[in-house]
Order: sequence, then structure tokens, then C-alpha cells
Amino acid sequence: MRITNIQVHVMKSLLEEPFYFSQGWVKQRSSVLVEIETDAGITGWGECLCHGLQPPEIAAAFIRHAFAPLLIGRDPHDTDVLWEEMYNLSRPYGQGGAAVNAISGIDIALWDIKGKSCGLPVSKLLGGTFRTQVMPYATGFYRTAKGSYPADGVAEALQHKANGLRAMKLKIGFGIDEDLVLITSVREAVGPEMRLMADANGAYNTGLARRLLLESESSKLYFMEELLAPEDIDGYKAIRHLTGTLIASGENLFGKMGYRHWIAQGALDIVQPDLCSSGGFTECKKIATLAQAWNTMMVPHVWGSGVGLAASLQFIASLTPTPLGLFPEEPMLEYDQSSHPFRADLIGHAITMKDGMVAIPDGPGIGVEINRDIIEKYAVTA
Repeated sequence: MRITNIQVHVMKSLLEEPFYFSQGWVKQRSSVLVEIETDAGITGWGECLCHGLQPPEIAAAFIRHAFAPLLIGRDPHDTDVLWEEMYNLSRPYGQGGAAVNAISGIDIALWDIKGKSCGLPVSKLLGGTFRTQVMPYATGFYRTAKGSYPADGVAEALQHKANGLRAMKLKIGFGIDEDLVLITSVREAVGPEMRLMADANGAYNTGLARRLLLESESSKLYFMEELLAPEDIDGYKAIRHLTGTLIASGENLFGKMGYRHWIAQGALDIVQPDLCSSGGFTECKKIATLAQAWNTMMVPHVWGSGVGLAASLQFIASLTPTPLGLFPEEPMLEYDQSSHPFRADLIGHAITMKDGMVAIPDGPGIGVEINRDIIEKYAVTA
């Protein structure tokens, strides 16, 4: 089997009501889909994560101008070989960011081809499925210009609870006092049984993070995410053991090289690689192995379209609980509840929650079919 063509689909949709978080305003949802065709008639799909502030054209340019010429005519089954060649090619001007982001989408599409050629879900090719369903946690709690806080945050939390979600993650990073009011108010509203987390998106330094951790301790947050900038490994090491709240980060780290010091030095309780940005299946499986070697938990970051969601579920299915036991601490699915005009339509609403759990797709490859009409509706020339 040989790769015959690589298409990059840049998709965008302006939001009717923009929202913001600690680093800026999100005015549109975007996606970079990778479509890889083969001479066997099998097509694979992948996605490059578009963060809320990230222009999708950057990853698309990497794929079109740097990686596609390298891949045409190659065997799509050679995922490790192709990954290392793409990374090495872009090493002088990449090593992370949009370069690995672009490699991720390609790698997911290659694994989708491998799964389809074998008639198996990707999770089986990664070594097997530890689970056939996963507990989702609602990620959302973004703020709008007309919002009133903490009231709107409490209302959203109660809606997620009514919808059957058993875990949720607040957006914080709006100032320590503001964050503490939100955390306390939501905890009081949803009760002690709800698993509650919070994400600051790198808004604080070590001193402010220390204060937030200590003063929120009574709310019993399961984890605090990205309290510090993604470069601040020493800061994370300094705050990790302050309270019982687990310290999580990693969506802005890339590949095994990016993660090795963080894991080996014990900077985090939970690592959060994004399959669509941190290296795809090939590299994220290696990150998971590093994490397991140091008994570090993994809860992947997920914030894309239905393609990224489906692929992430395949990856989560294959993750070993760390450590493995009779009653292990299972990984969760980050289940984006914020506004996204084409996330579900792109895969025909194939992934939904039932009884507080999300099933892992069991079809070949990443397990979903792509609606080309949705691509055409939201595609832009880039």
C-alpha cells in the first residue's frame, strides 16, 4: 500500500457569541483536517488541534509544504519511520508547536488507514482496550461579554449535573479572589460527590498558584490544570506537594522529548498530552509509556472536532491505569461543552454520552465516518 495524495481541509466558523478565558477571546472555532488517500482505496482522517487563539493556516502550511512531499509514495503502515522523519525534517524550525501539531494530524490519519486496512479499531492496534467506555468530564465555563459571574458558572454547573455528568472542569485564571468565589460557589451548588477540577490556562506565577491551592483546599478539587506557564517546570515542582489537589498540565508540551524531563523530574501528578497536538498515536503512546514508568497518571487534553474526539477515545481506550489494580484510577475524557458549530455534525453525532459514560467507537480505524457536506460548508481557502 502507498500514499497517493494528502489533502488538508481548513475549516472555520465564527461564533454567534464569542467567549473568553484567561488568555484571550475565542471568536471562531477552527479545525485542520488531514485526509490521506492510498492506492488501495483506503482513506484515513486525522485532525490537528486548533487552540482557541490558533490560526489553522499555520499547521496546514506545515503539512502542504514540509510533510506532504516527504509522504507521497510511502507506505502508510510505517508510522514510526514516518513520524521520526517528519520530526527530524522540521527539527531546525519545529520541535514543538505547530510543527508537531501538524505531524499529529498526519499520524492520526495514518493510523486510521492502518485500522481500516486491518478491519480493527486503532485501540486494538495500540495493544488492546483496557476499557470500552470512559467517564467524561464537562469542560466549558468560558465567559461572555454579557455574563454575570459566579452566577452563570453555577448555572452551567447545575445544567451539566442535570445532564448526567459526574465531573466538570471550571475555567479560572481571572484573579485569585474571583477564582475562589467561583470555585466555592460551584462546589456548594453541585455538592461533595461531583468531581470538580479547574483550569487556569497558565495565568499565574508560583506565588499566586500557591495561594490559590491553599485557599481552595476546602473545596476538594480533584486537579488544578495549567496553573503556571507551560515552560515553568521548576514552578510546577514547587507547588506539586502543597495540598491534596493533583497538579496537571501538558497540553502545550510536545512529543517524548518535550515530556521526558517533566515526567522524570516528577513535576506533575497528571500529564495531559493532546493526541491532535502532542504527536498523534505514535508519539502519545510513547509519552504514555514514559508516564507509566514513573507511575504518573494521564488524562489527555481534548478540544477539537468530532475527528479529534473519536481519535482521542481510541487512545484513551488503550491507556494502562497507573498503577494497575483491582480498583484502578481510570483516565477520563475531556468532553468539550463549549460552543462549536460543526464538532458533532462532522461525524454524524456518532459520539454521545449515555448514563454518564461515553462509549469507545468500535468500528475500524478511529471508528467514525466523516460527513463531507460539513467539510464543504465550513471549508475556507488557505
